[in-house]
Amino acid sequence: MTPNTNSSSHEIYVSPDGNDKRWTGNVPEPTPDGKRGPLASIDGARKAVRRLRASGELRGPVTVWLRGGRYFLDDPVIFTPEDSCPVTYASYPGEEAILDGGRRISGWREGQVNGRTAWVAHIPEVAEGTWYFYQLFANGRRRTRALMPKEGLYWIEGVPGVEPKEMYKRSKVDTFHCAPGDIQNWKNLTDVEVVILHFWNEERLPIGSFDEDTRLVKSRRTNVRAFIDDVGDRFPKYYVENIFEALTEPGEWYLDRNDGKLYYIPMPGETPDTCEIIAPRLTQLLRFDGRPDDGEYVEWIRFERLAFEHADWTRLNADGESSGCSQAAADIDGVVRFEGARNCAIEDCRIAHVGWTGLELADGCTACRIVGNEIFDVGACGIKINGSAAKQPLCRRTGNNHFTDNYIHDGGQVSHSGVGILLMHSFANEVSHNHICNFHYTGISLGWEWSFAENVSRDNSVRKNHIHDIGTGWLSDMGGIYTLGVQSGTTLRGNLIHDIRKSNYGGWGIYNDEGSAHMVVEDNIIYNTDSHPYHMHVGREVTVRNNIFAFGKMGQVALSNAGGAGLYGKAFTVERNILISNGQPMQWGGYWGFFRLHGIISDLNLLWDVQGKPFTFEEANDKYHTTKVFDFDEWKAFGHDQHSIAADPKCKDPLNYDFTLADDSPAFAFGFRPIDMSDVGPRAKEDRD
Repeated sequence: MTPNTNSSSHEIYVSPDGNDKRWTGNVPEPTPDGKRGPLASIDGARKAVRRLRASGELRGPVTVWLRGGRYFLDDPVIFTPEDSCPVTYASYPGEEAILDGGRRISGWREGQVNGRTAWVAHIPEVAEGTWYFYQLFANGRRRTRALMPKEGLYWIEGVPGVEPKEMYKRSKVDTFHCAPGDIQNWKNLTDVEVVILHFWNEERLPIGSFDEDTRLVKSRRTNVRAFIDDVGDRFPKYYVENIFEALTEPGEWYLDRNDGKLYYIPMPGETPDTCEIIAPRLTQLLRFDGRPDDGEYVEWIRFERLAFEHADWTRLNADGESSGCSQAAADIDGVVRFEGARNCAIEDCRIAHVGWTGLELADGCTACRIVGNEIFDVGACGIKINGSAAKQPLCRRTGNNHFTDNYIHDGGQVSHSGVGILLMHSFANEVSHNHICNFHYTGISLGWEWSFAENVSRDNSVRKNHIHDIGTGWLSDMGGIYTLGVQSGTTLRGNLIHDIRKSNYGGWGIYNDEGSAHMVVEDNIIYNTDSHPYHMHVGREVTVRNNIFAFGKMGQVALSNAGGAGLYGKAFTVERNILISNGQPMQWGGYWGFFRLHGIISDLNLLWDVQGKPFTFEEANDKYHTTKVFDFDEWKAFGHDQHSIAADPKCKDPLNYDFTLADDSPAFAFGFRPIDMSDVGPRAKEDRD
């Protein structure tokens, strides 16, 4: 995109050296006489566009060119329906403009902290109580808030008067016993947080007091979720954050709110002269605030090739204490947030180093494009999409949006249950050609109804996404793609998913959870999962066809709850798939007697074990422990895979994950179609839709 000489268009220029009061922004740099020059802020440009629109002089589209540099924001930039017109905000050609919600920290001096050399800076606003931050960034990298342990996690030793198995019946807890030495009476004890990791989320418990004799930790609030480690046989794991005495390692920092001192132990090679340290002040940087209830929308506004950096996180309840996190960090707002927006776009931008979700399309957003962006180092989700549910106002429905060709990585830095892309109540969206990796929880989460009830989520296309390295062994019950509820017309097609890790249970490739129904899962390649490449918990009438499922550690296909079989019909049909194991089971059934209840239709598949071992099919209990093992003949006796074949599919190099089929693969005999992954993930700009 270059400056436009078309007389029917308008151009406005913004520069860090500009002036919103003296100049009008009609030239890219100050004139020699100082009478004309660029504006100083994006908000100044927004006001200039609004004046142009109100004057009746608007003859065509507007381009606002931002010259390169950092624009430190005092407040989020907010667009309302009054700003609607065809306008593009973009970095000036060959330059990069950064909208920054932080402030540079300077005035460092060297000192000794906990026997280590550290930098110390005094921040008056912190001492005065007008500013406190939870994150710090040095030379574009997130730094660690001083914590314990340095490696691994602690385990809660006990809860007074309660056994782990009783915690489901007694969920509210505000005290626990730690192991010797895990928690101490640190100098800033009431400013320290215990971060609990269990099930599929985390929660933060602020310490109120600690008894060294009994090792009893008392929090200032009760927990949100049952105080057990997933499967109920022990209490949860945790780490402890924001400890002055734990400030010992390079890259760690601590902010003392009492005296306003910031401490930082530099990384090797860093000096105060060469290290740019930024602390965030804002939690949001850009908002589109439409009024869908009144039929008034923000429209036709685009952002291209801009960067959004440095925003903080807060999770405060009514008492001012940080709170627990919901599933998939669904309650965390976007640093860039749309509500009541139509035909708007964020394209080829960067969102990074933030504490909340990167970008959010909330209620009443349609026909928006989120394309070609890099979103990384985010506190929660990369992208969140939500609108009104089935029984809520139609004007707040969200759908028909494009989320394509984005690179979303290294998320869940604060709210560990954050996902790459979260689509809640939203319909007819295109979610394709994204690259999603390095999240503690799920890659793409789709749908927000835990039953077979009416669901707004329908007709979504999730295709050609590359999803990998999901889960770090911290959380459970996750998937590369996770679904909820009846989603008629939704397709999960042509995705490449691999390397999914769990804590205790549930590291799946595609995971159809509660109420998932009426979807098609096809042409996907999924391998290297801690659990199974494909898994359904509770659902019905899902078609699973023409996929390659390989090297799931617990098996290749699973149905863990077939309790609805006969009542709701078949859970899924699995046909024309290639199942490849390396000594693992082919199919796996959970705690409702999977095989006897005939909860699935399975046929016309190709099965192969690269070790040449006999195929096995396993039943398990609700603790995911195998209870029965069946061979292929016994499996067929249940009526499954009557026309399936056991043969080498002739993949090019399956042990190195090249599943390209030879021309004479026996899979083609029953109609298997070759799966082309050459265009999976983000495309070059000229190749996009």
